[in-house]
Amino acid sequence: MSFRRSAHLALLVLGLLSALSAYYVAQLRFNYNFNDFYPAGDPDLDYYQGYTRRFGNDNDYLLLGLEAPAGQTVFAPGFLARVDSLTRLAKAERHVVAVSSPTTINNPVFEGLGFFNLPYLHPSEPARRAADSTLIYRTPGLVGNVFSLDARAVTLVIQTTPDLKKPPGDSLLAALRAGLARQQIPAARYHFAGRAVAQSVFVDRLQWELAVFMSLSVLLVTALLWFTFRTWWGVVLPLVVVLGAILWGLGVMGACGVSIDLMTALLPVMMFVVGTSDTVHIITRYVSELGYGASKKQALRVTLRESGFGSGLSALTTSLGFFTLMTSTIRPIYNFGLFTGIAVLLAFALSFTLLPALLLLLKKPQLRVPRAQGHSWDGVLSRLFRLVLVRRRLIFVVSGLVLATSIGLATRVRINSALLDDLSKNDPVRLDFGFFEKKFAGVRPFEMELQPAAGRDIFDLDVLRQTERIETYLRTTYGLRFAASPVTLVKSVRKALHGGGLAEYRLPADATELAGLRGKLKLFRQRPEFRALATPDGRAGRFTGRMADVGSIRADALNEGLRRYLRASIDPTVLRTRLTGSSNLIDKNNENLTLNMITGMSIDVLMVTIIVLALFKSLRMTVVVLIPNLVPILIVAGVMGLAGVSMKVSTSIIFTIAFGIAVDDTIHFISKLRLTLSHETSLFRAVKHTYLLAGKAVIVTSLILVGGFSTLLFSSFDGTFYVGLLIGLTLLFGVVAELTLLPLLILFFYRHPPKAMVAQEMTVPQD
Repeated sequence: MSFRRSAHLALLVLGLLSALSAYYVAQLRFNYNFNDFYPAGDPDLDYYQGYTRRFGNDNDYLLLGLEAPAGQTVFAPGFLARVDSLTRLAKAERHVVAVSSPTTINNPVFEGLGFFNLPYLHPSEPARRAADSTLIYRTPGLVGNVFSLDARAVTLVIQTTPDLKKPPGDSLLAALRAGLARQQIPAARYHFAGRAVAQSVFVDRLQWELAVFMSLSVLLVTALLWFTFRTWWGVVLPLVVVLGAILWGLGVMGACGVSIDLMTALLPVMMFVVGTSDTVHIITRYVSELGYGASKKQALRVTLRESGFGSGLSALTTSLGFFTLMTSTIRPIYNFGLFTGIAVLLAFALSFTLLPALLLLLKKPQLRVPRAQGHSWDGVLSRLFRLVLVRRRLIFVVSGLVLATSIGLATRVRINSALLDDLSKNDPVRLDFGFFEKKFAGVRPFEMELQPAAGRDIFDLDVLRQTERIETYLRTTYGLRFAASPVTLVKSVRKALHGGGLAEYRLPADATELAGLRGKLKLFRQRPEFRALATPDGRAGRFTGRMADVGSIRADALNEGLRRYLRASIDPTVLRTRLTGSSNLIDKNNENLTLNMITGMSIDVLMVTIIVLALFKSLRMTVVVLIPNLVPILIVAGVMGLAGVSMKVSTSIIFTIAFGIAVDDTIHFISKLRLTLSHETSLFRAVKHTYLLAGKAVIVTSLILVGGFSTLLFSSFDGTFYVGLLIGLTLLFGVVAELTLLPLLILFFYRHPPKAMVAQEMTVPQD
């Protein structure tokens, strides 16, 4: 079969596979599920899932904060009328379970055989406004939850159906915004917070940013390819190959039923910049062979034979860099690592099937600069190589100082995360959440399960007293701004039985008084507010609350203090407790970040070590190769410490990915060096020849990589911004180390037979 027929057949098969991939890409959907960021397989996650079946999720709510007009308080009749209208609107929505607002809260009272709900507010009776406000601000649980401390804002707490998805969540938000517009409440005076808000904003921005990043990447890579090759085919062919790899990678995701989320949205951009590397190496080598006078077929044979080995190894190391992310217990990171790693291997396959087929079918290109006139890159790289040798002592000294400083700064990096870490500080959504932090109890949920000892139930007097003691600690020391528990139920019922007086809002004095309350408690057993705090059989209770989003470092310290308090002050023969909740699970991710990062880096380093040992059978060469690739990682860690960038879920992937990508150029360099050494007895000439041969591709691919990752700097997500910035810096430092440290380390530390090297070759005149 002729080469041309083989090329046509390959294009036909690849076209069919691309059509199949396009079908599955059409099935992809954007999604942001907060629950996906819980640590999969963790015992605490299993416990929390059982907890939610008993009491419900702690994040199935939407907060609507409303500010009173300038010069008014929240007790103004006109303002309360608008609040009441919005409350009725929210209650009528399909996916709303309950609404707590200033116009729905009541003071329950038992009188005789009857039970009455007396409203706290009487908007139609202005004479009662002072008494109403006084009662509200003396009643526990209202200020900071429904009313702000300064009486200038209120909150509607809208309980939604469990695990509300984006479409119904968007519909609910749209209905509320329409109601706000009808009430003529300006955007500056209302604020939203909650799962539905974050889910809606994140998904919408993912779609927009994916389009923006892809467009910027196409423009940038096109410009760099044109600058490098100055031919239409040198631009179009790499773009065709990379776009095909992206199509296939997304097709595999679609076939597996995986959605595009905050992490997998990076896959197309990653592939666009990473997948271009092999095509640049192939085309650069192909053009070089044509420049030496080879025919098109001969040039392709040499290119595939010499570039295939290095490209295969680099594809392996890059994909492993992504595959090691599968050690993470966080599903979005796991999926990102898996499918990006697969896409890297698919890009390699297309680079050595589709690209050669296209090059074979094209006419032999006219070279822009004839070989007789020389190549400008050769002169530039030759001068750079000589400069590196001349300044070798300076390079070693500067590298050592920079490395030592970076290691010192890297010790300042801390693992810390907050609920809205991925949004910048000035983001409107984050500012809205900040409104609830400033004016109300906050948005960080607190959850603890209460488990009475055998023979007791949650309404046992000793259990209630122990629970009240915990509540006191949480309010005064821990920082909880709002709290509710079975103690809240008992105190509320006791107050209702005694005419609703605030002085009666306390636990019963003895078991006899409590026995009288139990009958009344049974009347509430099926009510939502009861079931949210205690199981119907009384065998378990819930302590729930909200607080400021203090970050995981502070939360870990608070939780450790709480555990010490519980061990010292709570009798386990009466009551046992267990921390749980969504915030607790998100914080727990931090415990695994360091381990996952070390595991991923260790696997990467081990694989590179095995590859170099297999190629050179030399431990010296292994160390020589690892140093220029680990130094940039340590420098960027120092940059993080200097800039105060915390390690969190989004930034924890940086080092593993950066090492896997940065080592590519080293693999290409040493694989070409190995080929050169097979027919060159002088190590110096072999290194110089390899430097000139591989230098152009190393520089061009690094520029494409750095430029491609720099497009992520335009992201409104802080995590994505830092991924682009820090990986870009790592690759930038990496190419500098590649062109300076690597050749010097090889020349001075690698022992290549024959060991005696030509003295004059290593004697470089000093300037």
